[in-house]
Amino acid sequence: MDSEYVSEAKVLVDDLRSALMPTYGDYGIVVKKAKGCRLTDVYDRTYLDFLAGVSVVSLGHGNEAINRAVVEQINNFGHLSNFFLNETTSKLAQRIASYVSSDDDKGKVFFSNSGAEANEAAIKLARKYGGGKRYKIVTCFNSFHGRTMGALAATGQPGKQKPFQPLPPGFVYVEFDNLTQMEEALSDPLVGAVMVEIIQGEGGVVDASPGYFEEVERLCRHFGVLLIVDEVQTGMGRTGKMFAFSHFGLKPDVVTMSKALANGFPIGATWARTSVANAFVPGDHGSTFGGSPSSSAAALAVFEEIKNNDILSHVVEMSRYLKAGLLELSIVKSVSGRGLLLGMHLEQPIAKEVVSRSLQSGLVLNALTDRIIRVAPPLVVSKDEIDEALAVLFKVSAEV
Repeated sequence: MDSEYVSEAKVLVDDLRSALMPTYGDYGIVVKKAKGCRLTDVYDRTYLDFLAGVSVVSLGHGNEAINRAVVEQINNFGHLSNFFLNETTSKLAQRIASYVSSDDDKGKVFFSNSGAEANEAAIKLARKYGGGKRYKIVTCFNSFHGRTMGALAATGQPGKQKPFQPLPPGFVYVEFDNLTQMEEALSDPLVGAVMVEIIQGEGGVVDASPGYFEEVERLCRHFGVLLIVDEVQTGMGRTGKMFAFSHFGLKPDVVTMSKALANGFPIGATWARTSVANAFVPGDHGSTFGGSPSSSAAALAVFEEIKNNDILSHVVEMSRYLKAGLLELSIVKSVSGRGLLLGMHLEQPIAKEVVSRSLQSGLVLNALTDRIIRVAPPLVVSKDEIDEALAVLFKVSAEV
């Protein structure tokens, strides 16, 4: 890369950063357009996006069917206050319920704008349902539930919590995949809910042992505790099923989702069984932009695209192919995760260097720790694109 280009790019990046709070460690790339699995920067350099906007743009950048649905909705109206009903948002709630619930109780949905907000709603709902007596919520160390104060308090990562203490009380943390600790925590009569991720995405793409989630659900029923499943990152087909809890036959009381729900348009959703959902009454909770008709139209189109294009089967097939390729890399010790949410566990603490060198070669990845790299391409990724990504990784492996 010539020095003139580097100098020009630095000036542009510094200018664009100048008015933004320094909350993100961006890659120093200015994107001008994106399509499918590819990004193009202002210098016409292309990048293969194997992060999918952090598991958001699952059906590819610039998906035409989703864009058409949004334009059609905006041409009617783009926003309404929650004093009015609209068919688009209500149909989305019904569609979500049809996938989440496997019994006659289809439950109810609250809409927000993000995963953190979806989890905030779940936290408030669990406390309201507990009637002020069962207010504690059990979460797992290494979990990630968002960055708002309640969601951050639920997140079992002391390093992320420390700068913002004191956080809201009432959260109990146990080791992920440790049933002994879970049972001990649930025996506390003040505990009203458990909040878990099926795969700890931000925590390093961490899986649980076989039988863990089924036993957590059994313990919840035994102690009369709500089971809240955070599907913000794993939902909408990312693991090969619409929602990851379906792999284990679970029947949660509350499910939260966001990220890929509208393929990049801002939306979050909190589903709950009817008896739990009815703990909320008018005035208990709300969101000015929650359930935006335009974002709801995008989400409805996402469900249709997944169904009509047999995306879930494609995810299973591509997952096997990608995982097999990653395991052939000399720098890789093991691969965790499910579907197209995979974690490359490296032999050495070189994750950031691998991600940096891959980016220079046109492949976007994400280092979660110094030894773990998240690989989460759009669900529409092709074998040819996987081969292209693997070629970059083999090249980088030889360099490091």
